[in-house]
Amino acid sequence: MSSGETRDGGVLDGFHIGQVPAGVGDEVSDFATEWDDVRFASRVWERQTPDGHRVDLRVHVLRGERLVDLTALRDFLCGYHERDPAEWQLSEFPHGDGPGLHDGGQAFWLVEPGVAVNVLTTPEFGGSLLSTARSIQAGDSDPQE
Repeated sequence: MSSGETRDGGVLDGFHIGQVPAGVGDEVSDFATEWDDVRFASRVWERQTPDGHRVDLRVHVLRGERLVDLTALRDFLCGYHERDPAEWQLSEFPHGDGPGLHDGGQAFWLVEPGVAVNVLTTPEFGGSLLSTARSIQAGDSDPQE
């Protein structure tokens, strides 16, 4: 794979991940968790390093009644990621589902009340964060099939 190519990330909990940045690790794991009444379906791309493993990219589909709007989602993620809401500098970005928020390492948006997506990456892949986020669309299959 050349340095400019991306690859398809497959389907996670009803969302097609249309683009995974080139160079992201090939070890892929899916898991489900719950935190503070919000269910997570997660996919993680990682690679082996001399010291163990490094996660390059994470995609979480979040489902919970408390996720009523973008502000509620942001508040939830502040707690989950242990961020100080007053210091977490976020910028808006457009997504097909509506407005989202991002910083250098993560992006998130509300798909509809009760359903959201959160994408996190390392600084190495930060330049691809928004294109990866925008590639994630509701749908149970690859649109090219």
